[in-house]
Amino acid sequence: MHQPNTPAGLIHAFLLDGQGSGRYLNWDEVQQWTADSGRLWLHFDYTEAFAINWINNQSGLDDLITEALLTEETRPRAVSIGDGLLMALRGVNKNPDSDPEDMVSLRIWVDDNRIISTRKRTLISVQDLLNQLQAGKGPVNSAEFVVNLADRLVWRMGDTVDQFEDRIGELEDNALSEDRSTLRFDLATLRRQTITLRRYLAPQREAFSRLMVEKVSWFDDNDRMRMREVSDRLIRHIEDIDAVRERAAVTHEELISRMSEQLNERMYVLSIVAAVFLPLGFFTGLLGINVGGIPGAENPQAFLVFSAILIIVVIMQIAFFKWKKWL
Repeated sequence: MHQPNTPAGLIHAFLLDGQGSGRYLNWDEVQQWTADSGRLWLHFDYTEAFAINWINNQSGLDDLITEALLTEETRPRAVSIGDGLLMALRGVNKNPDSDPEDMVSLRIWVDDNRIISTRKRTLISVQDLLNQLQAGKGPVNSAEFVVNLADRLVWRMGDTVDQFEDRIGELEDNALSEDRSTLRFDLATLRRQTITLRRYLAPQREAFSRLMVEKVSWFDDNDRMRMREVSDRLIRHIEDIDAVRERAAVTHEELISRMSEQLNERMYVLSIVAAVFLPLGFFTGLLGINVGGIPGAENPQAFLVFSAILIIVVIMQIAFFKWKKWL
């Protein structure tokens, strides 16, 4: 939410008090901020001209950092630069009318005194962190900010992964029913969603692992231990997504197998019918030619005799098929 008395590109400016809480700042207060005032969190919309100008010209950050904060395309990563951390993370898109696999990117620069984050679309995990701070239960320093944000990102993924598991369960049940008209499309959609989601979660796992080994003075062993727990939960989500993908693939194979069986059964019936009527068609065609000398042409009983012969031929064919176990 955009705060009053702040430029259009600044979503919020929040001053952490070191006790798990803090307060919003207007832009005049931001300009007067010093490291002694407390840890400052600036959250920008990187598409706005004000944000681009301030980050490039007034933030005092290295060009490599400013470029990463403003880039359009990002892949989850984490790297230390000096005594700070530059991160690009992704969260599940919980915005209305959005696809969950269309993940929202968040770019962050964190050092011991200042946090600068940028985004284009709203990320609910950021709002969760603000709610914690307003309730007095938020991070007390930069390290806790990083761990809490990672925790909220992973926690928000849980509902989406559970939905995928529920959905594949429904599709597996539908595969056993007669109504499979839209099942192939639903399976393809689910597989596409899980593949897209995993494409971002795999490098995010690597980014979390990187956070646990980067050497910055304000990130201690206790923070690394908490980060490891967050990373473990992310790994479990990835394993659950992999399981959904495998179940979807097995269900798709089962569906194709059943459809092939049905097609083979129908083709078999058609083949039997064609085999039965092939000799009958030959006899009727032979006797139907318009030339002289057709046997029985002058006999009034010839049609009945010919019909009886055709019935006998059909009975003999059926008996032959049963003897060959084709029926």
